[in-house]
Amino acid sequence: MSTRWNGKSRAKGSRTVGVTTGSGDARWLAAAARLAGRARPLSSPNPAVGCIVVREGRVVGRGWTAAGGRPHAEAAALAMAGDAARGATVYVTLEPCAHRSHRGPACADILAEAAPARVIVGVADPDPRTASAGLDRLRAAGIEVVLADCATCADSLRGYLVRANTGRPHVTLKFAASLDGCIALPDGTSRWITGPEARAHVHARRARADAILVGGGTWRADAPGLDVRLPGLGDRSPERYVLTRGAAPAGTRAIAEPPAISAMEGVQYIYIEGGAETAAAFLAADLVDRIEIYRAPIIVGDGLRAVGALGLNDLVNAHGRWQQVEDAQLGSDHFAAYRRTREGAV
Repeated sequence: MSTRWNGKSRAKGSRTVGVTTGSGDARWLAAAARLAGRARPLSSPNPAVGCIVVREGRVVGRGWTAAGGRPHAEAAALAMAGDAARGATVYVTLEPCAHRSHRGPACADILAEAAPARVIVGVADPDPRTASAGLDRLRAAGIEVVLADCATCADSLRGYLVRANTGRPHVTLKFAASLDGCIALPDGTSRWITGPEARAHVHARRARADAILVGGGTWRADAPGLDVRLPGLGDRSPERYVLTRGAAPAGTRAIAEPPAISAMEGVQYIYIEGGAETAAAFLAADLVDRIEIYRAPIIVGDGLRAVGALGLNDLVNAHGRWQQVEDAQLGSDHFAAYRRTREGAV
């Protein structure tokens, strides 16, 4: 997964057919993308893919990438559908793989053998072993293929696509703050700024990450568990990292600087929980893809800030960088998520 691919390249002769937002195809693709969430992060280093087989408006098969990467979503969905897949429509979030492996056949081949009438693909695969070859193999088998360029599917594959196109994991920066932007009292006391609903939401987010990171100062001050404490999800705790130039604390791994996340083998999603200097370091390096803010209805005043100095000398440079993509009320707290807007971003 450390190879850097150009996710925008497509083989000569491939074509894109748009799927409108209100169409039935778009709704089924969105359902497949939600299904893919069940695979994250257990499918890593393989992408978390979802697949649905629909015949006469009824789901006859569904699947998602299994833990460890096999079986793939298409194989699971076709196994459930059986003979009902013939002449059906298959919705899959990522282009079916075209390369053969000792772990199983190529999904493009098993789809061709199953003989659905149509295959609707959410996102092209940037892996050069598959890029457009999966689509071409299905077309050669007489199957109608639609490459939808579906934003919802791309969102569900964000970690895989960012890793493929940039060589590093997708980075989410999270912090819980007061209305006036403080994450702790002046002495560092921060338990609890937010309520139980928001804290449970954070644990659910942790469960979707491959790795979690805090700064050395936060580790020394709080010794945070950084685990997942939700019933039934205790085994989903991410690998723990500390940003420090010193030795890694027991039970963690250390990275010396933000760009070192590129060397995190098999990590597609990393979740950063602070503190202020760590947040500033990743923001200054433009390595943050998503910010998640939990805002509590309290005023702290002279407290510790969420983000340290960024060296910003003109507010014009602060605008146009972030787009809000989520908004929710969690008990008494407010949650909002923002995506980094970059030209050509996946």
